[in-house]
Amino acid sequence: MYVFQFSEGNKDQKDLLGGKGANLAEMVNMGLPVPPGFTISTEACKAYLASGQNPPELQDEVTVALQKTEEALGRVFGADEEPLLLSVRSGAKFSMPGMMETVLNVGLNDTTVEALARFAGDDRFAWDSYRRLIQMFGKTVLGIEGDLFADALDAQKAKAGVHTDPELSADDLKEVVAAYKKIVKDETGQDFPQDPRTQLDMAIIAVFNSWNTERATIYRRRERIPEDLGTAVNVQTMVFGNLGETSGTGVCFTRDPSTGHSGVYGDYLMNAQGEDVVAGIRNTAPLAKLEEEDEQSYRNLRNAMSQLETHYRDLCDIEFTVERGKLWMLQTRIGKRTAAAAFRVATQLVDEGMIDMNEALDRVTGDQLTQLLFPRFDADAGVSPVAKGMGASPGAAVGEIAFDNAGAESRKASGAKVILVRRETSPEDLPGMVASVGVLTARGGKTSHAAVVARGMGMCAVVGAEALRVDTEARTLTVGGQELHEGDIIAIDGTTGEIYIGDVPVMDSPVMTYIADGLEAGRQAAGDDPQTLELVEAVHRLLTHADEVRRMRVRANADTAEDAVRARARGAQGIGLCRTEHQFLGERRKYVEAVILAETEEQIDAALETLVPVQRQDFVELLGAMDGLPTTIRLIDPPLHEFLPNLTELSVKVALADAKGESDPHDKTILAAVQRTHEANPMLGLRGVRLGLVIPGLFDLQVRAIAEATVQLKKEGKDPQPEIMVPLIGSVRELQIVRDRAEKILAEVAQDGGIALDIPIGCMIELPRAALTAGDIAEEAEFFSFGTNDLTQTTWGFSRDDVESAFLSNYLDNGVVSISPFESLDRDGVGQLVKMGVTAGKATRPDLHAGVCGEHGGDPESIHFFNEVGLDYVSCSPFRVPVARLEAGRASVSDGGIAASA
Repeated sequence: MYVFQFSEGNKDQKDLLGGKGANLAEMVNMGLPVPPGFTISTEACKAYLASGQNPPELQDEVTVALQKTEEALGRVFGADEEPLLLSVRSGAKFSMPGMMETVLNVGLNDTTVEALARFAGDDRFAWDSYRRLIQMFGKTVLGIEGDLFADALDAQKAKAGVHTDPELSADDLKEVVAAYKKIVKDETGQDFPQDPRTQLDMAIIAVFNSWNTERATIYRRRERIPEDLGTAVNVQTMVFGNLGETSGTGVCFTRDPSTGHSGVYGDYLMNAQGEDVVAGIRNTAPLAKLEEEDEQSYRNLRNAMSQLETHYRDLCDIEFTVERGKLWMLQTRIGKRTAAAAFRVATQLVDEGMIDMNEALDRVTGDQLTQLLFPRFDADAGVSPVAKGMGASPGAAVGEIAFDNAGAESRKASGAKVILVRRETSPEDLPGMVASVGVLTARGGKTSHAAVVARGMGMCAVVGAEALRVDTEARTLTVGGQELHEGDIIAIDGTTGEIYIGDVPVMDSPVMTYIADGLEAGRQAAGDDPQTLELVEAVHRLLTHADEVRRMRVRANADTAEDAVRARARGAQGIGLCRTEHQFLGERRKYVEAVILAETEEQIDAALETLVPVQRQDFVELLGAMDGLPTTIRLIDPPLHEFLPNLTELSVKVALADAKGESDPHDKTILAAVQRTHEANPMLGLRGVRLGLVIPGLFDLQVRAIAEATVQLKKEGKDPQPEIMVPLIGSVRELQIVRDRAEKILAEVAQDGGIALDIPIGCMIELPRAALTAGDIAEEAEFFSFGTNDLTQTTWGFSRDDVESAFLSNYLDNGVVSISPFESLDRDGVGQLVKMGVTAGKATRPDLHAGVCGEHGGDPESIHFFNEVGLDYVSCSPFRVPVARLEAGRASVSDGGIAASA
């Protein structure tokens, strides 16, 4: 069965009915006024996309459902009197606003338009509805360029001497319909279809096909929505907001999606259809306008909003129409919201007794927390805005003007930050929005396409700035008496809606201040603004709760004492990765160079000996900064060539010097060493543990420096907790050799210092063989740290440095991967190796602790996987520590993990 009446579903059937269909069914079950209709399931879409044709039984099922809809209303689809008209809308499991197709007024033709006029008693309304159908059908079903219809409409307005659509008369609209039908004939070679059922069937197919449009694919990729879900199709009786002054349409939210505050929030347009609101082609009035025009409908709407929020226990997004004083509910869904609103709403609902703290934590995300760390404009900068629109998605953005997708993408590719400037945005503008740091439109409201998509993307947006004059053909923006061109710098404030010309200094958000310096500092940074103070408090409450319930601990990747201090301030519970090779960059490179150039064992030992005090001081500072917390120190990992000049450049330098008779003996010595150590594939060559076995003194000096630093700090009464980590292990024997040498050094330093040392020795699991033999390796390793960057490289056979530019975009376009495996963990491949390694390692050594120290340690989606497979901690950059803390808490709540002990 592929077709379901609204009365046959509920809100828990999103997989089958899509989000829109499931919520329509739920509203029917609640007794709210929903226009009758039915949902064609996602299974029908998947069957169509797989075979290129509808399932054989779908035609009959639609016929039966249509008959039931006709019986519910006492009107007939395509009838000569009182005709039933339909809307055909997409509705996937996950909300994809504006990404797929909608067709309204299906069923109108040259005959039924006259019948509709008689039924409504309004010629203008009927012909306006007909021209809308031809325009939408032509664009979405027949694939005709939308500008052709827009130009024809503008031409008729000019001919009639009017400025807005509602000023056109019925006769004017008849001319528009004739022009539109000619466009259809000219562009397709066929007349506009007059048979209502043909219109319906074609519209259903168009919605199915819209699942695979470029904009829908880009949106799914960005939002990580699976490609194989398909969309449902909702066929619903048309109700009309364009029946005159007693009708209208709108979009509302039960709370402000930008701030989270309760109140009357939304957009309303009198004498209009829904597409006028969401497309942003007409500037809307605030929802309170409805109260002035139709108090009873307004009161009914407010009651429905309250019912829905109580029922769903969340902020709801609602589309509605008032038809001659009768309220109809067209759609509801859990509303998209800004990051700030997400945190505020979650804690507000806790305080109102609607949800508990665990559910509140599950309703915010690490990505949202990241958005709250965005900078904002410095209030003391002394700059004045040249115009103001509506702040639709908060943040501060400064960038070069671009007027279209191509301009935005090319400027981004050249390294510039871009602000996309449009009269209004449409779904086709998504590539340009993705390439931009902010979006600015002259038209539209807070529920227009630009606003909704920007909020979902966490992008700064200002909409409805009526003072702007945007000329996309001349590529100019006129504002405040100044003409700006593509590439000029502007700044926009997505909170206040203010627009500036030129660069504007920015400053950290109060949430960032709280994260870095504590709650009291965050409160002070919030100043007298109660909304900002509420936000800081909400983040604090939820982050604190995450710390209380999470099972996994969160460490940081830090190489210096400064990094460690920063990480600790952000809540890191230790260091999961100190990359000691970073301590030999810059001026210290000469120490490693001396080791490489040494020709005898005595020279090697002498060169290494000079490194011991340098490394000891590094570790004294690092361990001191992390006093009382575990600090995992990775022994030197990269191949030796990274400490030497580039082979080609040095060869050219030496050759030129020789040609001039100015040879430098030192350069020649270095060149010989570079040639000697040169490898065709150094990342799979002499590095990691292999380097430690070939030049054992290199690891020995680091172990000694760690041990001596630990002894020194212990004598000072401190509590250093170093862990020694051996990189690139592939065989248990490799680790055994290094461990034997390390234990002798540790024992020697302990005896000389008179201080007992208990320093764990473990290894990185970053090769498939290490994961596959983890049970054996755990005989020698006291801990594992999964290096998922290298594990991803060696599992996929990808070069991390080259894959992005070489072929990743092709893989994304062809669906080989849905996201870069270096950005979010490949659960099916690399993830299974991690799972095998953890399971086998803990089977051998039950007290083995295991973590991850690759970039994936800060990726929200990957953190949930690590929690599922039993890792004990994640380690990430200091900036990502708060995000990892939050997501580790969410993972424990949503994945059934148990809270960690203190």
